[in-house]
Amino acid sequence: MSTPRIDPVDQRLETGLQDLWHAVCPSGFVNERPVSLQRFGYKLALWRDTAGQVHALEDRCPHRGAPLSQGVTMGDRLSCPYHGVEVRHDGVVVNVPGSPGCKLEGQKATRSFHVREVAGVIFIYNASAPVDEPPPLVLPDELTQDGTYSSFLCYTEWKCDYRYALDNVMDPMHGTFLHKQSHSMAEGDSTAKFAVRPTDTGFVFEKEGQRNVNFDWTEFADTGIHWMRLEIPYPKTGGPGGNFIIIGMVTPISPQLSAVFFWRVRKLAPGWQRDTWRFLYRNRLEARHWHVLEQDRVVLEQMPQDANQHENLYQHDLGIVRLRRYLRGQAQAQVEKQAAATA
Repeated sequence: MSTPRIDPVDQRLETGLQDLWHAVCPSGFVNERPVSLQRFGYKLALWRDTAGQVHALEDRCPHRGAPLSQGVTMGDRLSCPYHGVEVRHDGVVVNVPGSPGCKLEGQKATRSFHVREVAGVIFIYNASAPVDEPPPLVLPDELTQDGTYSSFLCYTEWKCDYRYALDNVMDPMHGTFLHKQSHSMAEGDSTAKFAVRPTDTGFVFEKEGQRNVNFDWTEFADTGIHWMRLEIPYPKTGGPGGNFIIIGMVTPISPQLSAVFFWRVRKLAPGWQRDTWRFLYRNRLEARHWHVLEQDRVVLEQMPQDANQHENLYQHDLGIVRLRRYLRGQAQAQVEKQAAATA
């Protein structure tokens, strides 16, 4: 029996695109003691040095393959638990206690990753080939302008392909049905028509003739990192700050497990209004928002792994089609570039 051929483009999509920044975990996941996380096809070892800077290496000692995350933190390096081999944050082996001066010392023998920490999250650049300096991490204003926006991070893990989670955000119409009991998504036309509007960094998928009523639009952007943005109008009981903004990112952990990041944001400068919003969120609104996310999670986790092979899409799904084509085009380009480099 012949082995089925695996499409390299599908494989790249399943693992996660390269040459992009990815949200990896909340900042609180990583302390001085190293931790191991699976993300975009790699097992990563992350830790903080004595200055609090986060570092990331592939979680594999270059000597025998033991997990570096089980070792000891020594400032900017990890000491492997198996034989004490010390690997610096840039992947260079600086000490082999069992065989001083051996050829392994001084070699960059472990894959290292560039790390940034912003908005309560650790981001890692998934380079297709080692780079001395990665491109800048460009995030939406809501995550970088603390004097203008106030946000809360929501992190969860869903037992589904990360692409199903992306499709879910690029589907405004599901809010009218699945979340119809929500205080912020109970209104709006259930037969709306949609259109795709290009932007400088991606596109907006939006209802025609309806704004500030329900979950009316979603934006997808590629700024060296993929992120999505939407707004939901709040009733006055939701406190000051205008529409409720959500910034979303999803990172593959495995083919059936996704790291899901949602920042809940409102536009409020520091002062009593921001304090009021933050108090209301913690004491009243946060539980409601988790309830909405649970509705999404339950549906997505119950969908078959091959659900997207048996779809019958219609006009409300134009945004999903556009997003899938974009991601596949990126994967195709990366596979072709890698093949050319190998040749």
